[in-house]
Amino acid sequence: MAVDGRQDAILTRAGELHRRGVAELGDARPVAGARLLRAGLRLLGWPDGLDAAADPARSALAGRLLLSLAAAEVLQGHPDVGFDLLDRAADLVAPEHTGVLLQQRGLLMVLVGRVEDALPLMDEAIPLLMRSDEPAVLARTLMNRAMLHHIAGRVRQARADLDRCEQIAAANGMHLELAKVAHNRGYCELLDGDIPAALRAFEAAIDESTAHGADWAPVVRVDMARLLLASGLHGEAVRQLDAAIGPLRQQRMSQECAEAELTMARATLASGDPAAAREWARRAERRFHRRGNETWAAVATMTRLNADFVQRRRLDAVARGATDLSARLAALELANESESAALLSCRAHIALGRLDEAKQCLDQHRRPRLLENRLQRQLALAELSTAAGQRAALFAHAKAGLDTLDRHRGRFGSLDLQTAAATLGAELVRVGLTAALDSGSPARVFAWLERSRAQAFRMRQVRQPTDATTDAAVEELRQLAGRVRVAEVSGRREPDAERRCAELERKIRAKGWQLDGTGEHSSQVALRELMARLADPPTALLSFLVRDENLLVLAVTDRSARLVPLGGWAHVAEPLARLRSDLDTLCGRRLPTALDAVIRGSVSRQVDALTSALLAPVRPILADRDLVIVPTRTLSTLPWGLLADLRGRPLVVTPSATSWLRLRHRDPPDWSAQEPLLVAGPHLANSNAEIQAIAAIYRVATVLGGDEATVPAALKAMDGRGIVHLAAHGHHERENVLFSRLDLADGPLMAHDVHQLASAPAHVVLSSCEVGRAVVRTGDELLGFTAALLYGGTRSVVSSASKVDDDTAVGVMREYHRGLVAGRQPARALADAAAGEPLVPFVCFGS
Repeated sequence: MAVDGRQDAILTRAGELHRRGVAELGDARPVAGARLLRAGLRLLGWPDGLDAAADPARSALAGRLLLSLAAAEVLQGHPDVGFDLLDRAADLVAPEHTGVLLQQRGLLMVLVGRVEDALPLMDEAIPLLMRSDEPAVLARTLMNRAMLHHIAGRVRQARADLDRCEQIAAANGMHLELAKVAHNRGYCELLDGDIPAALRAFEAAIDESTAHGADWAPVVRVDMARLLLASGLHGEAVRQLDAAIGPLRQQRMSQECAEAELTMARATLASGDPAAAREWARRAERRFHRRGNETWAAVATMTRLNADFVQRRRLDAVARGATDLSARLAALELANESESAALLSCRAHIALGRLDEAKQCLDQHRRPRLLENRLQRQLALAELSTAAGQRAALFAHAKAGLDTLDRHRGRFGSLDLQTAAATLGAELVRVGLTAALDSGSPARVFAWLERSRAQAFRMRQVRQPTDATTDAAVEELRQLAGRVRVAEVSGRREPDAERRCAELERKIRAKGWQLDGTGEHSSQVALRELMARLADPPTALLSFLVRDENLLVLAVTDRSARLVPLGGWAHVAEPLARLRSDLDTLCGRRLPTALDAVIRGSVSRQVDALTSALLAPVRPILADRDLVIVPTRTLSTLPWGLLADLRGRPLVVTPSATSWLRLRHRDPPDWSAQEPLLVAGPHLANSNAEIQAIAAIYRVATVLGGDEATVPAALKAMDGRGIVHLAAHGHHERENVLFSRLDLADGPLMAHDVHQLASAPAHVVLSSCEVGRAVVRTGDELLGFTAALLYGGTRSVVSSASKVDDDTAVGVMREYHRGLVAGRQPARALADAAAGEPLVPFVCFGS
């Protein structure tokens, strides 16, 4: 009896070590798991002290421990050791555990990239497991088979396995498996192109795993990065990967770490750094080869070939290598990756002038599933048409690709994602716009300019529903940001509060990414319609663009449309940067007389240079017309009213001709009949005097100053208001523009808050600081405080493109509002009010 009792104790202890070891593997800690599993095997006397024939119970348990240890070794990058342990386990496991053995062999096949060998093993194992009392193993096997299905693009089968897995996990309290189900559902949503739904699934996976002590977040972050790449947010993808790669290395999760490095290669390539991408891809290749995972190594090779193609290096090797990879990946049932390789080979053949070979590649893959591949196929077809001299086909294919992207963009409710999506279509835009310019047709150039810029302004904006978690995060951010601002005014720093603010901003921003879009968007304006609307009052529209680092402008009036070359972009970018620096230096400072004269002289030279570069070639077209400016790149931040040709001229800066007409279609309000909202923020010497002077101009006004000028009070009063004037310190946050802000009594009013308004105010004046600035993304997509108001439906915004002197602002703003009350439209009122001040950087944005 004593011997039997000791035997039972050993089995019980070894069984507990097995359970804990498996739990560590599930929590992405293979080193700790392997340590526990080896301790269990030593307790059982394996290998030398184990007599399988004499002690079948001990033998069977040793077999289970070896099965799990095999997975731990493969996870750490030791595939030969893992498969050897698996073979040794096969001699020990009990017959009733055959299903467990089969699924574990299938799992190891997946881990080394032999997915074509894994599926039959999973298919054979699942019926056996359903007849055994192994719910945890059955759930994991169903989840692994779902992964195989979505790798092969079989979303319906993947969802069915995940549904069954979820039922088993819920019935047995398997919380980590529930988190992994959510994670894998995110994969399915990604394959279906539903990025917001995928992000919601991944967030649920992180929350569920974290709540139960699992360290699964780094693995999910890698997939979050893939999603963000598919959305065009390359910088955010890099940040997710930076947070994941270190922990994955520490946990010795070699497969996941290699996947993270491969994803980093793709992210750096998308961000425009092919040299870094090549290095990351090589690093991932080496790691996959060490693991014996030739499948994933092939995918890494394709990424490296992509980097070579971007730099037009070794094009012949790229074409041949990508063709071979496509065949290999197809044999491995990686249909999406095979399509990607074939499309890469096609584009390389086109670049080499081998059009017949390119057509063969395209014929093999006619209906790509992934958005990226659909866009790449249309791009390849457009490039093929270009090479063949078929201009009509070129335009048709480029337009079809951008229409596909528009439908994809319509699934996003987040302005952040809507603007980022332009990156995905940048090459299609380049091909179409280049061909339009080569055609010499102003109508065609105009159509492609409108198709290529500020597309997010055409989308119907979605108001984010309130939820307690986000509201709490926003309120905490407001309080901490207010504290940081008070410290800045006092010359101090609050590093802990600053770090927490950054965390909260990321959290709030990520929540917004999960918002579904409506799919609705306004139609694009045609040149003929625009010209008709420029007749009364006589107006000229200048739409700027850059081709091969040369600046051009399409000048449109009611009578003509002409494309005018303006010279190299550098001749504009340099004086613009100097002008903004000089204006910021002069703002609010009493400089020594000599220094002040030097800087003012520099301002004059930069203004002259910009006037000459931007306006001199189109002076005959402008005549005495009003002006609408559609800028590109950093021209969005130019204080246009400073240019000599434009002083005293009504002008408006707008993201696109389509957005200008959309806002202009509305009947202009009677500004003289408005009851304006006037808000004075703290820490601004003249804010109260400014709003009191303005209030005296109107028959009646709503004034918020001092402690009453809070964010809730201001937002409530802004909703649907005709005129809103905010005299408050502003901050343009270049790194996180959705949190550009104005300081109010209880903390910042942020661009994020503006998106929550049920009805945007018609006209907004921001009379302090630099909140007229914006971050300009690919496709001239804008983000910033002023842009947030325009996206929300505000008809026009007057704000400053650089820092503005408070004393000067008071006088200009007083005259500006007198102009509104006199019945002038904002652009005319601003031109008149600023006529006597040589360095006023206010701009009228919108319409």
